[in-house]
Amino acid sequence: MDVLLVLGPDLNADRDLLISLAESTADELGVGLRVAGQHEAHDGPIVVVPADSSVTGAVLYDLTVAAEPIGPHHLHGRGVWGLAWAIRHAVHSFRAPAERVSYGAHPEQWADERTPTDAAAAPAVAPVGVLIHGGFWRSIWAADLMDALAIDLAGRGWVSWNLEYRRPDRNGWDATTADIAAGVAKARERHPGAPIVLFGHSAGGQLALRLAADDPDLALAVSLAGVLDLHEGQRRFLGEGAITTALGGTPDERPEVYAASDPMARLPLASEALLVQGSGDGLDLVDINRRFAKASNITLLELPGDHFDVIAPASPIWAATMAEVERQISRS
Repeated sequence: MDVLLVLGPDLNADRDLLISLAESTADELGVGLRVAGQHEAHDGPIVVVPADSSVTGAVLYDLTVAAEPIGPHHLHGRGVWGLAWAIRHAVHSFRAPAERVSYGAHPEQWADERTPTDAAAAPAVAPVGVLIHGGFWRSIWAADLMDALAIDLAGRGWVSWNLEYRRPDRNGWDATTADIAAGVAKARERHPGAPIVLFGHSAGGQLALRLAADDPDLALAVSLAGVLDLHEGQRRFLGEGAITTALGGTPDERPEVYAASDPMARLPLASEALLVQGSGDGLDLVDINRRFAKASNITLLELPGDHFDVIAPASPIWAATMAEVERQISRS
């Protein structure tokens, strides 16, 4: 299988650099690469740079920040490195197509649902893994970050529910928290009686544990390198001020928002939780997760790995995570 990479005439970037990145990404995924100057018929995944709204059935990518998404698979604003994510998204979507389910009227209120790959081997009531992506609550990062985990969960006999939501930089904090709750409610509606397990990465870990503080009916909430102390993280200027931007101010300016949203301030949680942290991640996240574990008595898996190893299906830390998840939900 080849990926067709279309580098349009209006692209403002060094094409050799983009092609080199595309080649290494395609090799990592075990696929070939074709490069073209315009869209053409292709029986395989297609990535178009810059985004062209006239092209359908492709992943569209803009290196710069777009005013609004122009299609269901439009990524933007991640610079040159973002091309790697666009290629991954194209390949994952082609290899393991998902059903896109809306849970609201806004274009970013949806989830990609994948059912167990081997339905015959799946349990009678498959657990539902709700994946909540991170990206410091910024709109340039999207649910494609969790594509690989979504496919992995389906291969393990789970239903995977890769959740997109309105980010606060464009829609406000209340919209973000409301969407997480609404997206989980929609998953419950579609799969009544199934255990619901949240998997939140980075900023998504905060969103997962925030919901776990309110919702006693989750089977488990898993924080993968989560930002779990908003008060201290804000003081440390994590993400170059991302917490202040996301919550709409400082703790002094918006005390009620921090009180409701900071997992460290919401202990004890209403649902069971699990903390996962790579020891090779940023030291502030290592520190926050160790302190959260001590304050909460929640199990912390701290193993070798960086910020993205915790969402890499082939990594040892993910294998350990799923072993612990299966152990914990089997008890409930």
